[in-house]
Amino acid sequence: MAILSKDQAQALLKKALGYSKADECEVNLTGYKGGNIRYARSTVSTSGEEENMSLAVESRFGKRSGVATINEFDDASLEKVVRRAEEVARIAPESPEYVPMLGPQNYLPSNAWFKSTHDINPEYRAEAAGKSMQLADSKKLTAAGFWEDRSGFSAKMNSKGLFAYNQSSNVDFSVTMRTADGTGSGYVTRDVSDVSKLDTAAASNIAAQKALTSVNAKAIEPGKYTVILEPTAAVDLLQNMFRSMDARSAEEGRSFLSKPGGKIKLGEKMFDERVTITSDPTNPEVPSSTWSNDGRPHEKVTWIDKGVVKNIPYSQFWAQKKGVKGLPAPGGFIMAGGNQSLEDLIKGTQKGILVTRLWYIRAVDPQTLLYTGLTRDGTFYIENGKIKHPVKNFRFNESPVIMLNNLEAMGKPQRIGGNLVPPMKIRDFTFTSLSDAV
Repeated sequence: MAILSKDQAQALLKKALGYSKADECEVNLTGYKGGNIRYARSTVSTSGEEENMSLAVESRFGKRSGVATINEFDDASLEKVVRRAEEVARIAPESPEYVPMLGPQNYLPSNAWFKSTHDINPEYRAEAAGKSMQLADSKKLTAAGFWEDRSGFSAKMNSKGLFAYNQSSNVDFSVTMRTADGTGSGYVTRDVSDVSKLDTAAASNIAAQKALTSVNAKAIEPGKYTVILEPTAAVDLLQNMFRSMDARSAEEGRSFLSKPGGKIKLGEKMFDERVTITSDPTNPEVPSSTWSNDGRPHEKVTWIDKGVVKNIPYSQFWAQKKGVKGLPAPGGFIMAGGNQSLEDLIKGTQKGILVTRLWYIRAVDPQTLLYTGLTRDGTFYIENGKIKHPVKNFRFNESPVIMLNNLEAMGKPQRIGGNLVPPMKIRDFTFTSLSDAV
C-alpha cells in the first residue's frame, strides 16, 4: 500500500481534489517503505522497518491558506481532511507573499528508483552490517555504523491542472572504526540509489585502514597548509556555499553574492576557472526529483561555469516579485573534477595534509562564507608524495569561496550526500589551532 503507481496516485488525488470548495487547492501524496540497522562496539544495537503513506491538503481562499494532513484514504477521510484544510484557511491571516498555484508543467522522466533497493529486507540489512563488523573483527577494531534505506513515491495535483509524480530509492551507510586503545579512528560514508553499487565490506576497509594508520598522531604547528580534502571533507563546505546561493538573500544584502545597492554578483567570475558546478535530476550517478516542492520543474542547470556565477536559485515569491522566471534550488549538485585518483593527488604533493572529514562546522560570517570546524577520523601529513605520519586534528577557519580560488588540482568526482564532489588539492588552507579529539 505504501508505494502507489502513477495511475493509482493520480486517481486518489483526483478524488481528494473533487471534494474541494476552495478558490485553489493542492494535494500532495507521499508513501514509502524502508528500514535501518545500527551497530556499536561491533554489535547490533537497533534495527527497524517502517512504511507509511500520507496526504497533505492545502486549501486557499484568496490569500488565506490552510493545510491539513491525514493517513487514512477512504472517501469519508478524504473529504474530512479537505474540509479541515478549508476551515483553517478561512481563519488564517492573508499571506503577504502569496503566489498563485502553478498550472500544468512539463517534467523530465525520473530515473531515481531501483527495484534492488526497494526489495531490501531485514536479512539484507543484517548481512550488510555483518560484513562491516566482520571486517572490523578481523582487524581487532571496534565499529559503529548506521544503515538506512528508503523506497517511495511522491505525487502532487492542484486545481489549476498540475500533476507530478516521482519514485525514488536511496541507501545511506556510514561507519566509524576505532582501535582498541581509542587513539586511532577512521570514517567512511556512502550513499547510493541502487543498492547493488554498495559494498559495505569494501567501504569499511577504508575506515579500518584509516583507523590503523592514524594512531600515535603527532602534533604539528597550525598555520596555512596545502591540503587534500577528500570528498567527505569537502562536501559540507560546498553544500553550505550552495545553500547560500539564494537570490533574495543576495539582493537584500545578506549573502556572499551581494553587492551594494541591491545588486548581485550574477555573471561575475568568483572562483578558479576550473570550478564548474551543475545540477541534473536525471544524472545516472545522482538522480533526484524532477520537480521541486512548489511544483516547478527541475532541469539540467549550470550554476557556476568556469568560475563564473551563471544562475542563482529563486523562490517562487521572489521570482514573481522581480519579474523573472527564477529557477528552484536543485536536489543535489555536480562539481566537475579531473581524472586523478586520490592516490594520484597524494603522489603529486611535496608537502601537505590529507583530511578525511570535517565536522562540527559553524558559520562565522555569512557575507564572506567564513566557517570554522574540526578535522576528524584520520588526518595525515604528506611529504614527497607519500603519507608520512598521522597528525593531531586541527580547528580550521576557511571560506569555500577562498578555497575554490586556491585550487591546485582536482580528482575524479565521487557521490557523497546525493552530490558529485571531487577530491581537491588546495593551497593555503587555514588551520588555526590543534585539537586533542581523535
